[in-house]
Amino acid sequence: MAAARVFGKSSVDMVDRETARLAALQQLDMLDTPRDPGFDRIVRLIKKIFDVDIGIVSFIDAHRQWYKACSGLAPDEMARQDTFCQYVVAAEDPIVVQDATKDPRFSQNPAVTGEAHIRFYAGVPLKTAAGHVVGTVCAIDRRTRSFSKRDLTVLEELTGAAMDRVELLQTASTDSLTGAMTRRAFKEEADRLISLAARHRHDLSCLVLDVDHFKRVNDTHGHAAGDEVLQAVAFSCRSVLRAEDLFSRQGGEEFAVLLPHVDLQGALATAERLRELVQSLTIELPAGGLQVTASFGMASLSIVAKDLETLMAQADTAMYQAKQAGRNRCLAWGAIDGQTQIGQRRRVLKAGSIIFNDRRSTIDCTVRALGADGAGLSVSNSAGIPPEFVLAIPGDGFRTRCRVIAQDRRSVEVAFAA
Repeated sequence: MAAARVFGKSSVDMVDRETARLAALQQLDMLDTPRDPGFDRIVRLIKKIFDVDIGIVSFIDAHRQWYKACSGLAPDEMARQDTFCQYVVAAEDPIVVQDATKDPRFSQNPAVTGEAHIRFYAGVPLKTAAGHVVGTVCAIDRRTRSFSKRDLTVLEELTGAAMDRVELLQTASTDSLTGAMTRRAFKEEADRLISLAARHRHDLSCLVLDVDHFKRVNDTHGHAAGDEVLQAVAFSCRSVLRAEDLFSRQGGEEFAVLLPHVDLQGALATAERLRELVQSLTIELPAGGLQVTASFGMASLSIVAKDLETLMAQADTAMYQAKQAGRNRCLAWGAIDGQTQIGQRRRVLKAGSIIFNDRRSTIDCTVRALGADGAGLSVSNSAGIPPEFVLAIPGDGFRTRCRVIAQDRRSVEVAFAA
């Protein structure tokens, strides 16, 4: 049977394009990275130059549009199926919509019919040198308006500046806000230390910490207060870690530590010390003192966990379980009776589907880690995902039954059914 045709391309072609696009996005490693002043400047310029309500620089994975920088909208991401930008990714060209209520693609979009009241949209694809669309740069308004060829040219120039910023950040080794290592620099150095530990057969452990209820801090006190919290947490952690330890900011409120020559028991002791230190902090704000806590997970080098991706998957899963157990606690991987083993993982970025309810319900997801026995998934919201489901990865022709072994609001770790 001939493959179905969509936008003049076969569905097989579209799967191949999407697989290549996600591979290019993975190589950049920009998803869920911390805010950056360079991108913030670009969205402010978009609003000022075009006199619009909203400016966005975004990256788009398999299931969502994630805002690297956004001015004028509260959320930090949106389900891909609900975005205007999905059409820019599909077309690989700019799209301008002067009145969304008169465009059949957007007239029934919740952003148009609902309180957001979006009327105007101009989106330009954010392309790599190889031509893969990894995101968009957008000017959006709540009024209908015209957009000249000159305006589009200016927006394309700003998109070029955003891509220049992406390339510059590939060489950065330090997070500008907290002074911690960047995720990319951490991985490069961690890979080297793990190789040394394996060669010389000495201990090595990894721990991750996530500030509890951080979204509530931002929503209640503002991003400036959130920044102060992160700076205080990072400064406190660095003050007690050894010179040879690696300390990295992995995402918004998540940090990772690599501890050479430290076994799991030693990692647990370090994590407990850091937890108590974070709990003792008081961040002085205009509204008064603010106290926060953090949840910790840790894992150690083993026959199974002999690379950073697997160590991080085990430590992340332990951290999710610490949060489920009540937060503000430390949990070592393997410390829970009956815990499902996590085998070797490799880092990927693939489009996936969570299928349940006798195939009547489907949730789009992004597969971010994959192994022979399980996977790590990212979703827009894990609420409503059942304990067991079928995971499909169309690009690989893969489908198998899974069960959830740990999750938080946007991450799900699963084991494949035997």
